Amino acid sequence: MPPSPLGALRPSPLVEQAAERLREQIAGGHWPVGTKLPGETTLARELGVGRSTVREALRALAGAGLVQPRQGAGVFVLATEPAEDWPTRLRRAAVNDVYEVRMAVEVHAARLAARRRTPEDVTAMEAALEARRAASTADDATFVEADITFHATVVAAAHNPVLTDLFTEFTPVLRKGLVELLNLTGVRVHDPNTADGAHEALVRAVVAGDGEGAAEVLRGELQEPFGAMMGD
Repeated sequence: MPPSPLGALRPSPLVEQAAERLREQIAGGHWPVGTKLPGETTLARELGVGRSTVREALRALAGAGLVQPRQGAGVFVLATEPAEDWPTRLRRAAVNDVYEVRMAVEVHAARLAARRRTPEDVTAMEAALEARRAASTADDATFVEADITFHATVVAAAHNPVLTDLFTEFTPVLRKGLVELLNLTGVRVHDPNTADGAHEALVRAVVAGDGEGAAEVLRGELQEPFGAMMGD
């Protein structure tokens, strides 16, 4: 029987325990930043595990930005706290901070979309606009989902994968923040399809190839909801 392409399962609980023990020692200052860690054999003996377990644990610590292996020199401590990845940092960010960056991303994307949109992009935007209108009779969470989907079609029309990835990363924080905003302001009680005119104007500007017009419409729309909350 040929070997499995997945390989054997590693004893990950043991690896996690070893990594956690080493992490505690680093965080506690046992090995200060810049210090070379003991060798794998010494660590394996002190932890009561095999060298392969130590190797995997050190790999996990390196991935967290705590240590760095140097060819022929050993493993050195880089930091006492793990580095947060981008999604984690976004989840902890204040929604108004994320919203300000969203504005920069989307306004530029709208400008590019007006130059680069294809017939397929226009069809997607128009369909998303109609879906947003249909969601006006639904609850706030459903309406927000339709709104974000519409904005995603505009960003996609810019045909810049970095802008698309940035917007995708923002989406979870935006979704939560927008639902909270609608609950707080109650704006949809009197205007269930709030800002529909601005969204339609954005589509018209992109279709017309009016980059500055599209950017201006979007800038105005994005400033409106959070401006009142932040005192702008």
